[in-house]
Amino acid sequence: MAFLKLTEQNVQGKTVLIRADMNVPFKDGKISDDTRIRASLASIKYCLDNGAAVIVMTHLGRPTEGEFRPEDDVAPVAAHLGGLLGKEVKVLNDWRENKPALNAGEVVMLQNVRINKGEKKNDLELGKAYAALCDVFVNDAFGTAHRAQASTEAVAQAAPLACAGVLMAGELDALGKALKEPARPMVAIVAGSKVSTKLTILESLADKVDQLVVGGGIANTFLLAQGQPIGKSLAETDLVEESEKIMAKMAAKGGSVPLPTDVVTAKEFAENAAAESKAVADVAADDMILDIGSESAAALAEILKNAGTVVWNGPVGVFEFDQFAGGTKALAEAIAESKAFSIAGGGDTLAAIAKFGVTDKISYISTGGGAFLEFLEGKELPAVAVLEKRGA
Repeated sequence: MAFLKLTEQNVQGKTVLIRADMNVPFKDGKISDDTRIRASLASIKYCLDNGAAVIVMTHLGRPTEGEFRPEDDVAPVAAHLGGLLGKEVKVLNDWRENKPALNAGEVVMLQNVRINKGEKKNDLELGKAYAALCDVFVNDAFGTAHRAQASTEAVAQAAPLACAGVLMAGELDALGKALKEPARPMVAIVAGSKVSTKLTILESLADKVDQLVVGGGIANTFLLAQGQPIGKSLAETDLVEESEKIMAKMAAKGGSVPLPTDVVTAKEFAENAAAESKAVADVAADDMILDIGSESAAALAEILKNAGTVVWNGPVGVFEFDQFAGGTKALAEAIAESKAFSIAGGGDTLAAIAKFGVTDKISYISTGGGAFLEFLEGKELPAVAVLEKRGA
């Protein structure tokens, strides 16, 4: 991918506008996880260390355009960022009426971009207004790269110079390595509650990977396609035929969709539900499959041991409940121990990685949810496409 990188630019004496993703969660009015803020620090610090002034913009929550509510205010985010940087970060509410004049080393933050009318519709005039604030525009928000919005796409068109921040460039380099020129064999793990939400990704990956591992409700639908009993487990009967086609596509190219031979079941979906291990063939009509069994986990571990590239999106069981976490734990540890280049993305996947303590052993952890999935699917990401166009 041909795009300009922030770290290759001379920003001394310039004002740099950084589109970050600081959409952090709150609990009892306080930030409960600042991972996204910390992930944005590298680009901000690069600019400050190289004599630039910085304007940060981010979205927060799901505000209604044109309406400001206290809970949509980015002030707590700015305050937290200021604490991490050791300097005050003011929030600019009237930046269109009063263009800020900043000195090198200063950092300010625009009010929540999703409050601005025209943001979601990628309004070109709003994009020009953002661009008028800076000498250099930096997109460092990979998590929003699949959306063509004024703060991600229109601004990049209008800015004097548009480039990828440290986080964005790292994401694109890692994803490119994983998908464009992967070390073989390539294994993809795609799990989740529904085939329908990930059908196009499964179809796309089936063309690229050597083995396609499915888990969760998706695996149940594939088991149905094999004629296996799944009891009252979550599945989509109307997508059995599509699942058969994906398995046939993999088989035709010498690959496979390895499905569980043993599972962990319960009679109800509950944190204190009694877990029972059994062969897939023995699943009863009133059973719910909530994890893969130890035999299946060992088989997957062997596949991952010999992989060259691993792409992971989704846990293979209800890992939040310890009695149904064994399969995902074994999977996480196998990926961590593998010599393969591994890349993982998606909120549940990241939570599983953190729970099982393998964060430092995954080659690359993607911050993007929807953007990560759309990249896997082979879709063009609008915010990336415009950077490539500007960098050509």
